[in-house]
This record gives sequence, structure tokens and C-alpha cells, in this order.
Amino acid sequence: MNRTIKASQAVWMSMLVFALGAAPACSQSESQPQSQAGTVPAELQIGEQKFMANCSACHGVGGVGTKQGPPLVHKVYEPNHHGDAAFQRAAANGVQSHHWEFGNMPKIEKVTPDDVSQIVKYVRWLQKQAGIF
Repeated sequence: MNRTIKASQAVWMSMLVFALGAAPACSQSESQPQSQAGTVPAELQIGEQKFMANCSACHGVGGVGTKQGPPLVHKVYEPNHHGDAAFQRAAANGVQSHHWEFGNMPKIEKVTPDDVSQIVKYVRWLQKQAGIF
């Protein structure tokens, strides 16, 4: 009987290890590139500051996302899918949730179109650093 219990325990442990290993593959979200960004170039530092002040609370430091908002350093937001104008519209008008389950994004009253242009340049740099495009 002792041998049967040990064999049974081994089977359960194997199943548990397999299930835990498979769990990330079964998750709803794809793995997201982590920002590989180094020192932000001087010409993008204003965009970084504006991003930190207006976007990072939801989109995370370095654009990697939070529990409140999606990662912008993700292939969904690469220029051929979400062009720069999409960022302008999102900031000016808000946007209904359509790729993620974070809820709708409100319009961002405090940013100007020029602010958004600076932010987008910074985000595009982050995306390039992460190999998105």
C-alpha cells in the first residue's frame, strides 16, 4: 500500500507540475515585450516627462502596462495597426475598449496635440527598443 500511495503522489505531482507549466500558455493575454530601453535620447526626454505625468499611471513606467491600462510597448500599438493619429484621437476623445478588458479610456484634458506628439515619439522609441518594429 505504501508503494501505491507513493506512485499516486508521483502522478499527482507530475500533473501539478504540468498544469502549472501550462498555465501561462493558457492565459488570455499574450506575453508582452519588456522594454529594453536604455538612456532616453535627449530629444525624447520631454516626451518621456509628459508620458510619466499623463500616461504612466495607467500604461506603466516605460509603457509596459498596469492593472489599470494596457501596455503601449506591444505589437497591438505598432504604427501599422495604431498610427500616430490614433494616439491623438484617444487623448482628445477617449476610446472605447476594444483590444483589452481594462475598460474605456477617458479623454485626457491636460494634454495638447503637441504634448501627444512628443509622447508618441517617446512611445515609438520604446517600441523600437523592444523590437516591436
